[in-house]
This record gives sequence, structure tokens and C-alpha cells, in this order.
Amino acid sequence: MQQVVLIVRPEEAKQLEAAYRVVRRSVDARQKDIKVNLTLLADDEGHYIPIDAPLPHYEQPHFQQVTSDSPVAYIVGAGPAGLFAALTLLEHGIKPIIFERGKPVSERKRDIALLNRNEAFNPESNYCFGEGGAGTFSDGKLFSRSKKRGNMQRVMELFHHFGAADNILYEAHAHIGSDKLPRIIQNIRECILAHGGEIHFEFRVESLAFRDPCPTILAIGHSAHDTYRMLDREGVALEAKGFALGVRAEHPQALINKLFYHNQPPSVVNLLGNASYSLVTQVNGRGVYSFCMCPGGHIVPAGSDSDGCVVNGMSASHRNSPFANSGMVVELHPTGTALDALDYQEHIEHLAKEYGGPNAQAPAQRMRDFVEGRDSTTLPACSYLPGLVPSRLDQWLPEPIGSSLQQGFRDFDRKYHGFLTNDAVIVGVESRSSSPVRIIRDATRMQSVSHPWLYPCGEGAGYAGGITSSALDGINAALKIAEHYGTTL
Repeated sequence: MQQVVLIVRPEEAKQLEAAYRVVRRSVDARQKDIKVNLTLLADDEGHYIPIDAPLPHYEQPHFQQVTSDSPVAYIVGAGPAGLFAALTLLEHGIKPIIFERGKPVSERKRDIALLNRNEAFNPESNYCFGEGGAGTFSDGKLFSRSKKRGNMQRVMELFHHFGAADNILYEAHAHIGSDKLPRIIQNIRECILAHGGEIHFEFRVESLAFRDPCPTILAIGHSAHDTYRMLDREGVALEAKGFALGVRAEHPQALINKLFYHNQPPSVVNLLGNASYSLVTQVNGRGVYSFCMCPGGHIVPAGSDSDGCVVNGMSASHRNSPFANSGMVVELHPTGTALDALDYQEHIEHLAKEYGGPNAQAPAQRMRDFVEGRDSTTLPACSYLPGLVPSRLDQWLPEPIGSSLQQGFRDFDRKYHGFLTNDAVIVGVESRSSSPVRIIRDATRMQSVSHPWLYPCGEGAGYAGGITSSALDGINAALKIAEHYGTTL
């Protein structure tokens, strides 16, 4: 077998994808003449492999049955880091016992539906907390393909094993979708339980007072602010880390298609799918950039307490809403303690709540009004279901966030004229792009430098950013525990 790389027009790509086995696909829209990069699987003579041929072989996971006599490891958090750590422990014959503060994914759906209708907020079951973690209902993008920290392809293969579509094995920017990911998470849970693991829902860890500490993976997610404060009280080594904070910007998807596909006709857009973008600029030495761009998506309420207002974005698998949204954030470099950084993040979220409306209604301003310092007496249609409240974000977003975003939008408009428009709305605030706290660990052993039986990992530990890198960090932590027990596959 070999792989053949082709650079073709969209209509040719559609024909090839319908007939042959594609192992990688990406769109190059940098020029008006848009091309699709395809990598096709071929035999030794160069003949393309038909689409109905079996997928390229990969090693299926082999989970062992664990019992009460098996070595044990605790896991705090059932997000991607925690769940993939549990799967890896099972492969090594170690019993995972997971503690998750939120609810199973099916019950979590009901709480999120109430939140989206602006009827109720459950601080333990929302877009941040619950089975699957923050990524379950905030898009399911699987962007990272970095090999620096381990076998990222294995993460994709495990997702595929538990029900993800074939395309995640090859697409450059794979996407499961928030409508598909819950079922995959449920399949992972059923596998863990079937092999003797344990999962305890609605169980929040409030201290580290173990009589006989056992290897414990901390996969708490980036929104567990109360857990960070508990860890600080328990003397766990923490430090502030750089993070980013800003707003969520939403345009009509048709406008984004026009700008980033260079006015291509609808027939070409239909072949390519809704356009996405990745934008970055420097303003006074700070990065200003788009984050978690969701074509055909929705803005969602993503806070973890009733005192703040936080937004995020998501897309269903078909990415077919009339809106395109993206986080637009500014780099911050805290100089104080870990809890100082946490306090600052929460301060901005509380400001957003103050200038928003009842429950999860969010403050918003038209984009050009924000840049030019004007009131938005009306707001455009928006995907954010709880509702928007007109607000002068330009007046209350603190320095350097507000001014950096204003200049950033001007810079983006110079490159893609029409991006800065009052047809777009910015919604506050996008503050959970990453954690402002790092749980300090030994670089080699992955253990806390203050508590050697703790293995901090994932976004909440400050060592990952997104579903795939978090899952891989969880795998690596589990492998270190397997070394501790001296187990082998």
C-alpha cells in the first residue's frame, strides 16, 4: 500500500471522494482558485483503493477484565483526559475508579436544554461539568495532529472504535459534532463499566484526605475553580500560566463564505462546505486571534457558576446553521499567584453578568459599533438561545482586552475586507479558552511536584488545549501509572 497526494479542484475532489478511499483531506482557500488537498490510498501499482474497501488496518484496543484484586487508580473527572486514561488503565489491567461531579451525558442533556431556554442553571451539570467534559457539547473538534507528546493517531482510532465516523481517521480538521459525541462518550462509559471499572457521578472531590494515597489522576477540566482553591488549601503546587480572554464573534455564515471563498458561487460552496477561518495578529506585543471557530454553529452559555456570564461556540455534525462564530481572544500573561489569575478571570466574567440580563442572557454589541465606540440600539439575529442584551463592551472590557480586540478587528478587516461589519455581533465573554492555572508536575514522571501520588493532566492541569491533546495527556498519565505498578500489555 502507498499514499498518493493530489491537489484538485473542488468538483474533482467530490468525484474522487465518492469513489476512492481518502486518508486525508484539507481545503486550501488562500487563493481565489480554491484547491482541495487529497491523500488517497493506493496499491503498490498506484491504483486507487475503492471507497468500499476495508479501512486501513489499525490495532484494535484490548481491554482487560479487572476485579477487586486488580491494582487500582483513581481518576478525578470524566472528560477526555479522564476517560482515555481509564481506557488505557484497562489495557494494562489496572482498575479505574472515576469520580465525576456532574451527571451522565443523557441527564446532562436535559440540564443544558433548560439552560439554553434560560429557565434554570445547574452549577454541577452544564456545558462545563458532566460526563465527557466541556468538549461534549461544545463542538467536538479534533484538530491537533501533533506527535510531540505521543501517538495522536491512537486517540483518533479510539474515537473511531467507539463510534466516530471514518473521516476522523484522515481529515486534517476532523469534527465529530455535538450531536454525535454524546453517544460516543456513552459507549466509552459502557466499555469501562463492562470491564470492571467504576464511575461515580455527582461526586465532587472536596479534599485529598486519603488514608493510604493511591495513584490519582487529576483530570478536573479548566473550569473547576473551586477544585483549584481546594488544591491550594491542601498545599498542592500551583502556578499562574498564560491564557487568553475576549469575546465570541458571530457573522452570517453566507458572509464568511463570501469573504473566505473569494465570492465563489453557491455550487462551489456546496462542494466545500461552510467556510471556516483562523485569524491572528499582534497588537502591542500581544497575540489577538480566533479560537474554536464554528462554521454553521451556535453560541452557547458556558459558565460554571451563576455569578458570571461565559460564552462558547459549538457546531452539530452537519454545520448547517446560518451563523458562523468564533472566539476572539487576547493573550494575557499573569504575574501574580495562580489564584490571582483565577480571580482576574472571574472578575471579567462577573462584569459580563453585571452588564448582561437575567439568568444566562449575555451582553452584546455590533462589531463595528464596538470598534468605533458607539451604542448598539439594536442587535442582529444571533444563534445564542438564552438571549442578548445591548451593552457597551468597549466601555467595560478592561485593558488591554478591549483596545486589543478593537485593533485586531481592524487588522482582520484589512486582510478580509467586510469582516468588520455591523452585521456581526460580539458576545461577552469568551474566558474559558484555557486555564489560567497550572498544577505543577514533574516533566518526566508526570507527578505533582508536591504530591507524588497525584498525576495532573489535561486542560485543567494546564498541559493540554482541546479534546485530542487532553485525551493524549490522559493516556500518558495512565502509562506512567502502569509503570508504577510494573504492568505490561
